[in-house]
Amino acid sequence: MSDALPLPSRPDLDQYKKLAKDFQRACRSGDADAFRVCARRWLEALAFARHVELTSEVSQRIERTSRHMHQRWLRLQHEERRVECLLADAQFYVAREHGFASWPKFVQHLEQLQLRDSPVANYEAAADAIVSGDIATLSRLLRTHPELARARSTREHRSTLLHYVSANGIEDYRQKTPPNIVDIARLLLDAGADVNATSEAYGGGCTALGLVGTSVHPEQAGVQIALMELLLQRGGSMDQPGAGGNGHGIVKGCLANGQGGAARFLASHGAPLDFEEAAGVGRLDLVKSYFTPEGSLTNGATDEELGSAFLYACGYGQSSVAEFLLDKRVDPNVATTEGQTSLHWVAHGPHVEVAKLLVRHGANVNARDAAGRTPLDWAERTLAGVTDAQDLRRARELVDLLRQAGASRG
Repeated sequence: MSDALPLPSRPDLDQYKKLAKDFQRACRSGDADAFRVCARRWLEALAFARHVELTSEVSQRIERTSRHMHQRWLRLQHEERRVECLLADAQFYVAREHGFASWPKFVQHLEQLQLRDSPVANYEAAADAIVSGDIATLSRLLRTHPELARARSTREHRSTLLHYVSANGIEDYRQKTPPNIVDIARLLLDAGADVNATSEAYGGGCTALGLVGTSVHPEQAGVQIALMELLLQRGGSMDQPGAGGNGHGIVKGCLANGQGGAARFLASHGAPLDFEEAAGVGRLDLVKSYFTPEGSLTNGATDEELGSAFLYACGYGQSSVAEFLLDKRVDPNVATTEGQTSLHWVAHGPHVEVAKLLVRHGANVNARDAAGRTPLDWAERTLAGVTDAQDLRRARELVDLLRQAGASRG
């Protein structure tokens, strides 16, 4: 559970037992505000225990989180088909909010944290050292407790320490990429970490390589490629099913998470590619292999995959692939389940040449996604967020192109 809440430095089991009873009472009151107030107080107490100043920004974030927590409680009640507000339900909920599969596992974790030099306490200290870049502490822990290199988290994701270098699929408060993360990964591997160990995050099967490739944090820190190079050098597999999360292969996982650079890097190093992946990384030769000379789909490709391949090609600026698929009479207005069309996706790039191609082929410049936003809305949002001079120029050109084609805001 990647949105797991942090624990205070000295968690008190009795306080969590009381918290569960508070949530039970709030549930029984039937008052949604009572539940959110209880959640907000909990979050404020956590912030205080972790020495986080309650600025207006932090307070706003706490308010948003308390609403999301209430929604998760309602979903839990619905999934379990419960009408009662049982203490066992509230305890389970508290455990899940901290990333644990059950209340007994949560209790065991807290009890182990109280024991000096316990496996849980050492693992948690090592995870903190990784995300803070404290290589000296991590080295000491691995030297004193070599079993940590292959140990697993007691949280629901069951990750090894090597998975933490990805800043992905783990507790969100630990999703950070320090500048020396490549050295930290090397230290873990030298200590005996299994480069192809899988975690239970995102449906299971995720490897460190897959999580790095699909993670925005190492990409933003400028170390994503270097991390993947190291993992490949140490035997990282690109064939692991589900390595990219949610059952995806490694390249599709990258494409689905906006990591086009990582997808192209892995493809260039021999990662297996299916129809959609080939389109997203611009492998026109492979895309063509999914069509007969008469233009029909072959090699097991489906119409659904054709639409997805086209969206990936447009979203990642693969104009030659997009043009080829348009010539094969793909619908230029094919959309995701959220109503996002190819023109929405090119606006995120921004990919002006592909947008020109789409407009020429009759793409609807005023298509609305599920939130009512048009491609022009997306393009203007991209324009407002870019800082690179080249991206700024292309974003302006795309906004002008859409306006000239008759686009309007949602």
